[in-house]
Amino acid sequence: MDFIDKKIQDYAERHTGDEPDYLYELNRYTHTSVLKARMLSGHLQGRFLSMISKMMKPDHILDIGTYTGYSALCLAEGLQRNGKVHTLEANEEYAAVAQAHFNSSPFKREIVLHHGDAVKTIQEINFLVPSWDLVWIDAEKSEYETYYELCINKVRKGGLLMADNVLWSGKVVNERDLEKDEDTRFLHRFNEKIKKDSRVQNLLLPIRDGIMMMQKN
Repeated sequence: MDFIDKKIQDYAERHTGDEPDYLYELNRYTHTSVLKARMLSGHLQGRFLSMISKMMKPDHILDIGTYTGYSALCLAEGLQRNGKVHTLEANEEYAAVAQAHFNSSPFKREIVLHHGDAVKTIQEINFLVPSWDLVWIDAEKSEYETYYELCINKVRKGGLLMADNVLWSGKVVNERDLEKDEDTRFLHRFNEKIKKDSRVQNLLLPIRDGIMMMQKN
């Protein structure tokens, strides 16, 4: 989903570093062969995730909502040696596409794909890592608060959580959408919760469809 004007989006992408070939191929494949291609992070957002990861130099990344794997591949670019991205996908078809592209990328060994219910899987893999350095939330909107609460105590001090789609095509500022659309209400409530949460500092960025950035205090 794109919230900003398409001409501005296109201009921003033209003046942003190129995506690697393996991401370009995944981008193209997703748009030609997979349903709901708008769910893909895409070039601009992908380069943002890559840059954040490179700045953080994380050991342990949690990617909630793999889809076809674009975000996981971008996040993997900043990993420390022997670091891992744990990525979660409930849909079997999407998981298969993602795994195939992970296998043909430079990060075959660094990305661990978990297939199954996200809430249950987060609870399980929280025991596998000492702490999360970086968490990316982009799955069921109704579960954003649940994902957040499952992760926040496991994120190290100074670590980042980021949540996608928090502007929901601008619906979060439209009273009619707040009344009629359940996902809009879920996301608005999540945004309100984060603003009031003393455990984090937060910044809502109007990139693409909105990204909520949260740094653990």
